[in-house]
Amino acid sequence: MLNHDSPTTVRPRWAMIIDLNACTGCSACAVACRAENNIAITGPGEAAYNGTIQWMRIERTWKGRGRHFQVENRPVNCQQCDDAPCEPVCPVQATYTNAEGVCVQVYNRCVGTRYCGLNCPYQARFFNWFDYTWPAPMEVQLNPDVSLRTRGIMEKCSFCIQRINAAERQAEREKRPLRVDETQPACAQSCPAQALLFGDIDQPGGRFSANWRDTGLETLLPEVGTQPKVRYARRVAPPRSVLAAVPNSPGAEVEA
Repeated sequence: MLNHDSPTTVRPRWAMIIDLNACTGCSACAVACRAENNIAITGPGEAAYNGTIQWMRIERTWKGRGRHFQVENRPVNCQQCDDAPCEPVCPVQATYTNAEGVCVQVYNRCVGTRYCGLNCPYQARFFNWFDYTWPAPMEVQLNPDVSLRTRGIMEKCSFCIQRINAAERQAEREKRPLRVDETQPACAQSCPAQALLFGDIDQPGGRFSANWRDTGLETLLPEVGTQPKVRYARRVAPPRSVLAAVPNSPGAEVEA
């Protein structure tokens, strides 16, 4: 039973593993994140001034020259750092790491100083410049479990904490522990390639906790020392000979 008032309760520590070998860059995770968390569409005008709001984004890099190049897709969200640089600079403590390792954002406490966004090395926080509206009938698609953010506050990914809380409350009502893979954020649920794996780091015997300790995983900007709870499986590039054998592949040789 998950009794949050008991000091002896073993709380989970949520984290995510992203397999770059499986990710195809389809952006299904980004679309699901936007729909689940009522993220506003800022439009091309604000996008031109770097005013986009996207809690989950796909970063694409191209390696190689000419026809011998490869495209790498990397989903990036809030890295849920254990040593988060965004937290100590907030003058009103609107962001903090909770007991389950999730870096949460208290919207009704935020005063919009944007210090946290400026101190985030991953550019995972976004400022709400305007009171965005959803014209009819688009307002019926909004998720009632997530609040609508108002103008002048920071917002970011929280591992869909509303889903985590709902699963934990259900486990409390049924007087049982939280089951393996009982909850997952919208991005992991929607990935057709199952490239996003979400789970508890400390769950004994769990598939996620075993994968989390894999030495082949890497983090973004390890030199910063933020100890993020989002890790990436290293990309395994196919050899040049394999690319040349695949018709119409980016690395295939074309005879004149």
